[in-house]
Amino acid sequence: MKDSELKSLLDEESARINSPAFIADDPVQFPRRFDDLRNIEIVSFLSAMIAWGNRKMICRDAERLLDMMGDDPYHYVMDEGYLSLDPDRNIHRTFFARNLIHFLRGLRGIYAKYDSLDAFGASHRIGETELPAWELVAHLNREIREANAGVTDNRGLPQNLDTTALKRVNMALRWLVRDDGIVDMGVWQSIPKSKLYIPLDVHVGNTARELGLITRKGNDKKTVIELTEKLRRFNPEDPCLYDYALFGLGIETRKKQDAP
Repeated sequence: MKDSELKSLLDEESARINSPAFIADDPVQFPRRFDDLRNIEIVSFLSAMIAWGNRKMICRDAERLLDMMGDDPYHYVMDEGYLSLDPDRNIHRTFFARNLIHFLRGLRGIYAKYDSLDAFGASHRIGETELPAWELVAHLNREIREANAGVTDNRGLPQNLDTTALKRVNMALRWLVRDDGIVDMGVWQSIPKSKLYIPLDVHVGNTARELGLITRKGNDKKTVIELTEKLRRFNPEDPCLYDYALFGLGIETRKKQDAP
């Protein structure tokens, strides 16, 4: 397929999927319920953090998580409501309350010093770096580790930043940064949308390979960079718009594969 044809396909599919109808069945619905930036940030990261597996299960568990926090995440964090949790309480699949406590304790330390996570990122000038998502997580991990007496926990944010695709963080950043006013919220200023990276999972990777967008077989950091750089050729200012196209085309491919 010629690049011009591929761009047309991606543009058309993005326009089809990137619509208000997408919201109801996607974890993005949860941060969209809030107006306060800090609540939006907290819920974006938590909803993305548990976003693996069946989408219905993800949304069910995100709903339960918000209910547990009294639908007031920021004050739940700052009032240390998480300290009353049973560490063995299951939050989602292999993510337990002990992992949530570890993460929220770190967030509390950041919010005690900064007005928002966006301000935290801006203070470290992450938007000026080549890989803002990985830079942000490096700084977050440091703060979270310090708040937890030097203990790390890879159930929350990845620690292997040399290789991880950062799928869930890149998804949260898409929600927070992209500003077309349709699905994504566009509430952050610390990262330009031109520097976002595709949230790469198995399905997106397979679809991208079928389209000839990537050649690497692994779904790792190098592949995310390869894919996003190719998509930037089609849309330098907003490459992650095509996350919608890859999602939609992947669903169509799986439907054909599952058909009798």
